[in-house]
Amino acid sequence: MIDLKGKVAVVFGLANKRSIAYSVAQKLAEAGATLVLSYQSERLQREAEELLEDLGQTGVGRAFQCDVSRDEEIDAVFAQIAAAFPIPKIDILIHSVAFAPADALRNDFLLTSREDFRIAHDISVYSLIALARGAAPLMTDGGSILTLTYYGGEKVFPNYNVMGVAKAALESTVRYLAASLGAKNIRVNAVSAGPIRTLAARGIGDFNQILDAVTLRAPLHRNVEQIEVGNTALFLCSPLASGITGEITFVDCGFNITGV
Repeated sequence: MIDLKGKVAVVFGLANKRSIAYSVAQKLAEAGATLVLSYQSERLQREAEELLEDLGQTGVGRAFQCDVSRDEEIDAVFAQIAAAFPIPKIDILIHSVAFAPADALRNDFLLTSREDFRIAHDISVYSLIALARGAAPLMTDGGSILTLTYYGGEKVFPNYNVMGVAKAALESTVRYLAASLGAKNIRVNAVSAGPIRTLAARGIGDFNQILDAVTLRAPLHRNVEQIEVGNTALFLCSPLASGITGEITFVDCGFNITGV
């Protein structure tokens, strides 16, 4: 039984119940962690507060606005988090943030524009560096930083395009951040989840073909469930994983080990 009572977990990118981040937050909350959720803009505040209620965090958890593309908002949100608790400390940071303009996913990869490339990497990759920099001073007893990635960062998947390149950069960032923050006893890892029917996945063309390929080729002959990703995230954020950092952990029913 993993016990996270007294721990504060900050989750960036939890937009709805169907997101992978929701399962991660759910498992952290069940283990006793106090949650802090971020929302991108004021119009999303109510949704974030409702998610806290759904996660059993009413009167305990907090929700703060933060657009991860704006450094001043990142600075502000960590100041708010520090002020929200008697002891200004956080223990866990979840980064579930990724975005690429629709044209960059829809068009041939060769046609990726300079601006779309920049946006995809700013939101999906640099945000992890910026959030880690903001969180590190509050991780006074060490901590765990976890991001979410996908096998499209290693292999070519149809219609994943610039997001695959961004995921490759994200995974490299995990390793460099792990080296940078290790002396502070802050661990940095990633979970590479198999394809899941989230709202974000709707933006990927022919997504059903990917699901079918996993069912056919994965050793377990099925697709992974969101709660399985949440279970792995909980482990990696807990003291049971105290010796693990800089790693990409696959939760994809074994699909990544197969050839043809």
